[in-house]
Amino acid sequence: MNIENKTILISGASRGIGRALMEEALRRGAKRVYAGSRAEQRHDDARVTFVKLDITDEWDVQEAAATVENLDVLINNAGIFMPDDLADKDIINRHLAVNFFGPLRLTQAFLPALIRSKGAIINNLSLSALVPVASTPAYSISKAAAHNLMQAFRALLAARGVAVHSCFTGPVDTDMTRGFEVPKSPPDLVAAGIFDGFERGQEDIFPDPYSERIADGWRTGVVKALEQEFAAYVPKAAEVTQDCCRH
Repeated sequence: MNIENKTILISGASRGIGRALMEEALRRGAKRVYAGSRAEQRHDDARVTFVKLDITDEWDVQEAAATVENLDVLINNAGIFMPDDLADKDIINRHLAVNFFGPLRLTQAFLPALIRSKGAIINNLSLSALVPVASTPAYSISKAAAHNLMQAFRALLAARGVAVHSCFTGPVDTDMTRGFEVPKSPPDLVAAGIFDGFERGQEDIFPDPYSERIADGWRTGVVKALEQEFAAYVPKAAEVTQDCCRH
């Protein structure tokens, strides 16, 4: 699959990587881009439709699903990022509410449309989904949970023709990471890397120079082999469709 002539929905599209993904999708010839945002936004390109979308709000998600009748690509991008030391349970819960339950809620809502189109799901995760960062453990935990979730969806939806891609980004120069003094990639480079990997059919995408260093080792490593082995334990396709869409 490529982006040209496709209908795409991007959560968290008002800034940072989400905004860069929207602009990159337009450059690659997307037919329509639904840009999820909690605040009202405008865009000069007529192909862009902003959709009010707080992924923690069930009403917002269901309204968005009712508005977007046809969809080829869902991009789970919205997220939060806060430093912590695991002392505050509220911070852990907030990360899980946005970074784990948000993508789960959004994916379930749009699965019927994606199954009809035999579309794809792209998940903007992080290298911290694979190994926790000591200064942001709650964020890392939520991204690890989202990674495991999307591995499960990948296995469950393969028989229905829906591809699931996960992106493991390194540090990106956005508002979220302001104050973290580490080398960062610009959002437009990361967005281009995400779509390059998607159009090459990569299940696991390492879209920037920092993350790309481990790409070959990950794809040929024991964890990936185990994921593929466990994917064989999938129930019948009809049961999968019914269970995955229940919410």
